[in-house]
Amino acid sequence: MSQPPVIAIDGPAASGKTTVGRRLAARLGYRFLDTGLMYRAVAWAALAEGIDLEEAGALSALARRRRLRVAFGSGDEARIWVDGREVTPLLADAGVEEAVSPVARVAGVRKALVAQQRRIAREGPIVMAGRDIGTVVVPGARLKVFLTASEEERARRRVAELKDMGRAAGYSRVLEELERRDRMDSTRAVSPLRPAPDAQIIATDGKTVDDVVELILSLWEPR
Repeated sequence: MSQPPVIAIDGPAASGKTTVGRRLAARLGYRFLDTGLMYRAVAWAALAEGIDLEEAGALSALARRRRLRVAFGSGDEARIWVDGREVTPLLADAGVEEAVSPVARVAGVRKALVAQQRRIAREGPIVMAGRDIGTVVVPGARLKVFLTASEEERARRRVAELKDMGRAAGYSRVLEELERRDRMDSTRAVSPLRPAPDAQIIATDGKTVDDVVELILSLWEPR
C-alpha cells in the first residue's frame, strides 16, 4: 500500500513551522499535526507526576504507560488527550515549555511517540511539523521542507507570540533560551535537529506566512 500524501515541515523553535504548517494544511484540506504537542503532553504528565526530568528510564516508562491519543476535530487540527483527559489547552504552559527539551531527548520517549506519529501519517493526507519528520518519522514523505530564520528574527517572533498569549518576556532572555534550545536539539544523541538530505530549505526571514505557504505550494502542486 502506498504512503498517503505527507508534507514534512521541520525546523528550529520559532522558525514558523507550526503557523506555516497549519495554514498550508488548511489550503490543501489536509490534517495538521504539530508533533511537538505530543512531546509537550509527555512533559506535562511528567510534571504532574513529579518525575525527575533527568531520569530517562522513568520518562520512557511514562511514555509507554500513559495513554496518549491524538484526535482531529474541526479544522482537522490535532487535539491531544492523556488517559482520557484533553490536555491541549495546558500544553502552552511555561513550565511545560521549559520541560519539553529534556523530555524530547530521551530515546525511549521518542521511540514511543515516533511509532504513533507514523501510524497517524499512514491514515491519510497530512502536514506534519516537528524537528525530525523528514529524517526519522516519515523519511519517505513526498515533500520535505526545512524552515530556517536567524536567531534574532526567531526571538522577535517568539516575544510577539508570548505577548499575544499574555506572557511578558524580554528579548534578551528569549534569545538566550532559543540559543539553549538550538544547542540541545542539534546535539542530542537521538534524532538531532537537521534537514533531510533532500529537504527544501527555506529561509523565512523577511517573508510573511503566506509567502512561505505559497512557496511550499509551488513545490508541491507539480508532484
